[in-house]
Amino acid sequence: MSKAIETLQAAQKRAMAGRPKIAGFPYVAETLRRAGIRRNQWSLPSCQSLYLTQEGPVVNQGAPLVSGTADVPAFDRDALIRALRTDQAGESTFPEFLSASWRAGVVRYDVDFDARTVTYYGCNGEEYVEDYPAANVE
Repeated sequence: MSKAIETLQAAQKRAMAGRPKIAGFPYVAETLRRAGIRRNQWSLPSCQSLYLTQEGPVVNQGAPLVSGTADVPAFDRDALIRALRTDQAGESTFPEFLSASWRAGVVRYDVDFDARTVTYYGCNGEEYVEDYPAANVE
């Protein structure tokens, strides 16, 4: 196992152990940032996640949201914002958030841990950028 994978997995474990139920993402993001992870790029519906770390890139292949051939939903900014607010309120699981994002037409998103932004993209160039607050991580 590489140093990059070890660092990422240790940071993820710390983040999930301390993550509050409500508004947990900023805590997770700050924990990863402090561990040297700079970006996290998600591809939907494949649920492939690319982490760009100080020690090298790491890919994680999650369970895809669809199989076979599927239509791509139209980008729906309002539906995406509803999915975000539901997640931020602690009313959805991460897999539920990913599914809701896909149904809102998100084909990928990019988390910039240094800038504290997440940019969500549709397949026709649509995008929605959301800032997230700094979190107090001990």
